[in-house]
Amino acid sequence: MRLATKVFFLLLITAGFCFTGCKQKTNNNLELVVETTNGEISGSFNDSVYAFKGIPYAKAERFMPPQDPDAWEGIRECTDFGPVARQVVPWYPDFLQDENELFSVNVWTQGIKDGKKRPVMLWLHGGGFHVGASNDPMTYGEALAKKGDIVMVSVNHRLNILGFLDLSAYDEKYSYSANVGMLDIVKALEWVQKNIEKFGGNPSDVTIVGESGGGGKVGTLMCMPAAKGLFHKAIIQSGTLLNAMTKEKSQTLTLAVLKNLGLTPNSIEKLDTIPYPDLVKAGNAAIAKISGPRKPGSPTMFGFAPSVDSVVLLQQPFSPGFADISKDIPVMIGSTLNELMPTVYGEKNLTMEQAEARLTKDYGNKTDQYISLFSKAYPGYTPQDLLSIDKVFRPYTIRTADARASETDAPLYVYLLTWKSPVDSASRGSFHGLDIPLAFNTVDLRADWTGDSEDAWKLANKMSSAWINFVKTGNPNVESVLPKWEPYTAENGATMYFDNECRIVNNHDRELMNFIKPIK
Repeated sequence: MRLATKVFFLLLITAGFCFTGCKQKTNNNLELVVETTNGEISGSFNDSVYAFKGIPYAKAERFMPPQDPDAWEGIRECTDFGPVARQVVPWYPDFLQDENELFSVNVWTQGIKDGKKRPVMLWLHGGGFHVGASNDPMTYGEALAKKGDIVMVSVNHRLNILGFLDLSAYDEKYSYSANVGMLDIVKALEWVQKNIEKFGGNPSDVTIVGESGGGGKVGTLMCMPAAKGLFHKAIIQSGTLLNAMTKEKSQTLTLAVLKNLGLTPNSIEKLDTIPYPDLVKAGNAAIAKISGPRKPGSPTMFGFAPSVDSVVLLQQPFSPGFADISKDIPVMIGSTLNELMPTVYGEKNLTMEQAEARLTKDYGNKTDQYISLFSKAYPGYTPQDLLSIDKVFRPYTIRTADARASETDAPLYVYLLTWKSPVDSASRGSFHGLDIPLAFNTVDLRADWTGDSEDAWKLANKMSSAWINFVKTGNPNVESVLPKWEPYTAENGATMYFDNECRIVNNHDRELMNFIKPIK
């Protein structure tokens, strides 16, 4: 998470912004009351949209699969976000975290008792499988619910060591512990199936959407038998990093954690009482000893993340495609021009000669070839562009899209966001996550990322319209707003190029990406 995001959350906390979740309280305004499978809840209403926040969808003991939440009597007031999952980050202080009360969903909708069946969009937050939450302002669902008349849902679930510690080798009751963080999301999808009609949604028309780690979660769900039938379309934004965890690796990591904690197989149950910070310290030390610190820009992940066990998770996504159980799922996938690269757009006076000198350090006598391929892909490039192009997500997005197109005839659409943010003297480029406020139409809630300019709002209108249409139909085309967007094949390489002037490009950067990182 970038510094601006951290500061934004700290400001919210300082201002008294509440993340306390549902409170049991009698509410006399029956117009805002919905009956769920576990009890009645009340929400709020603003600008044609109902909001229900912090709705319990599960409960769970440490390292165990999620179960249905306890029922309640009376009306629970659900007007504030629930606590977030346990994590060690400065922007979520301990008082906002709760290991037992984190299991909540948030719902935004235009209708709660009108008999309509609106398409549903389930948002999965980023932060890898380690940090994050569903309450980032730029992912509030009010704007999309209002603009597209869809039902927007977001979810909190277990993360890091509490969500992905593999204890299956020590006791049968821990058979699923390596993937309980993902099973939480499956449980949330089950909650949607049972309850979303009460919020004006259609349980037979659910689209899962996520960015970064959230995109990885979308791909992971596409490889989980328990999730089959619970969603019907998928959008993956900058999510194609490769998760390297296997059962062997996850059990090796767990053994190192136990050693760090001074535990033996006969004392496994003591894990239930070890304070969370001590678990994290032992887990981080184990990861560092086995794999060393992960380098920024590395395309693979090792650590507390979903691991393949052929039961809960059939395969890792993006390796290069997805499991056959999701072959009929329409997919939209894309990335941004600069992603997590350290950009040099702040160097306004950088010359071509200076750029070439730096490139020589990476490409040696092939520097001219690199520049030639770059000029074919991006004819209007600047010296700064040459040093700032994403080398991780885009190659693997092409690789995944090629594999997906070859394994199924289900619709597949690819995009690339190249619009550069004007904030910070236009020094950050088209960075990782910039597509979120544009797709959510929440430029006003993330102006520190996008600026609040007319150009930002125009692009947000185009991108949010495409996202809404895909959620509704499995097709992102929007007549009179975007050029015709053809489904992707490896041969046509059709990619929507989102910028001030949107256009379709065809395999425009395949040679460049193959030069940077061979696409196999």
